[in-house]
Amino acid sequence: MTRTRIYLVRHGQVEGHEQKRYNGQGDIPLTAEGQAQFGLLQLRLKKKKLSAGYSSDLSRCLDGARLLLAPHELQPMARPDLRELNIGMWQGKTWRELQDEYPEEWQARLDDIIHYQVPGGESLLEMAERVRQAMGEIVAAHPGEEVLVVGHGGVNRVILLDAIGAPLDRLFHIEQDFGCLNVIDYYPDGVSVVALLNG
Repeated sequence: MTRTRIYLVRHGQVEGHEQKRYNGQGDIPLTAEGQAQFGLLQLRLKKKKLSAGYSSDLSRCLDGARLLLAPHELQPMARPDLRELNIGMWQGKTWRELQDEYPEEWQARLDDIIHYQVPGGESLLEMAERVRQAMGEIVAAHPGEEVLVVGHGGVNRVILLDAIGAPLDRLFHIEQDFGCLNVIDYYPDGVSVVALLNG
């Protein structure tokens, strides 16, 4: 059967990475290491037959997508619906700060990671629904083609969980390193196969 192959990339290392922090939809720049990670990915993807590329509209993804697509003479389509989880008033705060300042809310999110919504933000389920819609549109638009998608740690985990049929509450059972590559094959009958994870 004809399959659509998605090369799913997580953006490179970002400034402040040394602290566990919710960057959310903040436009955090890449470090020099993060830029180098995209350079290595460009070499890995250079000989692939990419026909299109999509990216979160945040610069840590979009800048890298432009670099990855340059050898293919393509420009990425920026999609706000591929942004990371909107973490509301927690954006920019470290995990330690949140545990100290909002211990009850922190525990509430741990107890129900799917439905808990930080004030001013969105729940994981809401994020997953917009990402699923985006991926459905991307796959449908490119039958039999190979396509680049550059996203975020949380976004990519949702895509990968859906591909293997795992529930959202397994979000942190999948690792997504900075600058990693995943490969997912989507078939017309609805079957999807993860050919590479966190590579």
